[in-house]
Amino acid sequence: MSLSPILRVAARGDGVTGDGRHIAFTAPGDLIDADGAITPGPHHRTPPCRHFPECGGCQLQHLDDESYAAFCVDRIASALDAQGLAAPIRAAALSPPDTRRRATLHAERGLLGFAVEGSHQLVDVRECHILAPELFALIAPLRSLFQRLGLKRRADVHLTLADQGPDILIRGWSPEGLAAAEALTGFCQANGVARLSLDDGLGPETRWEPQPVTITLGDVPVPLPPGAFLQATREGEAALVAAAREAVGAARTVADLFSGLGTFALALPAKVYAAEGARDAILSLKAAANARGRPVFADHRDLYRRPLTIAELNRFDAVVLDPPRAGARDQVEALAACTVGSIAYVSCNPASFARDAKLMVAAGWRIDWIQPVGQFRWSTHVELAARLSR
Repeated sequence: MSLSPILRVAARGDGVTGDGRHIAFTAPGDLIDADGAITPGPHHRTPPCRHFPECGGCQLQHLDDESYAAFCVDRIASALDAQGLAAPIRAAALSPPDTRRRATLHAERGLLGFAVEGSHQLVDVRECHILAPELFALIAPLRSLFQRLGLKRRADVHLTLADQGPDILIRGWSPEGLAAAEALTGFCQANGVARLSLDDGLGPETRWEPQPVTITLGDVPVPLPPGAFLQATREGEAALVAAAREAVGAARTVADLFSGLGTFALALPAKVYAAEGARDAILSLKAAANARGRPVFADHRDLYRRPLTIAELNRFDAVVLDPPRAGARDQVEALAACTVGSIAYVSCNPASFARDAKLMVAAGWRIDWIQPVGQFRWSTHVELAARLSR
């Protein structure tokens, strides 16, 4: 009987044979017979979670670390190749299991968990191998709270592990009345919650926060707005920060574009101009930098509507760029023509990074190296940090 080996894992997580067949839940080295039966190979592992593959939180639990790291590298290489580019790609930095400090779950009709892959149906999570234990410990008590207070419509539950403990933001639900208030307070006290906020569509309303909630970035505690963006794991953040620091080198002045709360601005040994369109994030960064006397100028600026000009960019020795998934095409056009010495491009989307990098390369820049980061453990979501220079 003729057997076809799985050669690689495609962008959506399917294994690919030499003749181009895509086979779900296969790993490199698996053998596929003519009837589609799978003989597991050396890189195929038994998924640790009972909810895999139904739960949409993970797509690649059947891969060992070696093949998962190779998948991260291949995702970036494929995106570059699609734009006619190539670059040195380093070994992937993988976050361990049980380290996710930020996640969004969904609650509805007594269920609490992640959505089924490609569906709105919920998996009622009873175990999880990606969430930090402090966050997973909240799932059963939250489920009981929703059942007790009669949650009837779908709500989104944003969990973040802050310096003071778990921070919870629930969107789409805001129970009223004394009994509900007492239940919420009792839940927070019993479970060591640092903050609980509810948002019924008019913005977050904090119901519990015994002390101000912060997240330490670099060595600076930064006020953490409810639901604010944060790198998914401490390990992933450390890998991206180390790459950005290496990329800008000894630059004395740096522009940190799409700076968020200051993940990079507060970790750079330089004078930093930080631009961010989210008002609450930039105000938190400004307050934290001022409190510690850090040389960071925080500017509330929408870089999609008002990207930095070439003249503005030319004032800096280096730039850190960390845009949303869509990339930063308008800002990149100005970057391509500026005179800064180096650029650290941090991206959560290899495709938009490759598109933007093509513009840079066409203008005379080169991609010195790329550091893949797999902080969304066992998912097809790959991040990277790259150094560009002339």
